[in-house]
Formats: sequence, C-alpha cells, structure tokens
Amino acid sequence: MADCYTELEKAVVVLVENFYKYVSKYSLVKNKISKSSFRKMLQHELNHMLTDTGNRKAADKLIQNLDANHDGRISFDEYWTLIGGITSPIANLIREQEQQSSS
Repeated sequence: MADCYTELEKAVVVLVENFYKYVSKYSLVKNKISKSSFRKMLQHELNHMLTDTGNRKAADKLIQNLDANHDGRISFDEYWTLIGGITSPIANLIREQEQQSSS
C-alpha cells in the first residue's frame, strides 16, 4: 500500500482486504464468505461493535438478514451492507456529540 494514501483510502483498503481474508481459497463459490467463515469474522473482527458475535444463532440470523440472494454465503455487496449498518449508528453518535459540544 502506498504511503501517500489518505487515512480514508487506507480504511477502504482495510475493509476490502478484510472481506477477502475470510473468503475461502478452496470455495467453489469464489468471492463469497461461507457461513462458518462469516461467523469467524464476526468473532475476530467485530466483537467490540456487535453484540453476541459468539452466539451461533445470532450470527446465523445476521447472515440470513444480509444474504439478499439467499445463497447461504455473503457476497462483497452483502458485506458492504453490514459495514454500512455498523457505521450509521457511529456517525449518528459522532454528530450528536459534536452538537452537544457546540451548544
């Protein structure tokens, strides 16, 4: 990664790399995360921002909600939906904090 990347560009690269980190190299369906790999990703990567990441039923419910085409795997677009869902509340919290500090 180039040293001239901005913080935002670096963050985007990390998000993309994280997705591919959990795509199985041996998967018959390339560019998708299996249920088991998705559960691992939740536990290892999002355990501070999501609750119940170790709960298999909760993870399976999240997969079901994200899996728009119902193929049992998470595509990049479906993963991106998860990222958007996580970042929206954070953006709202930051906006609220900024409004409170400017009052």
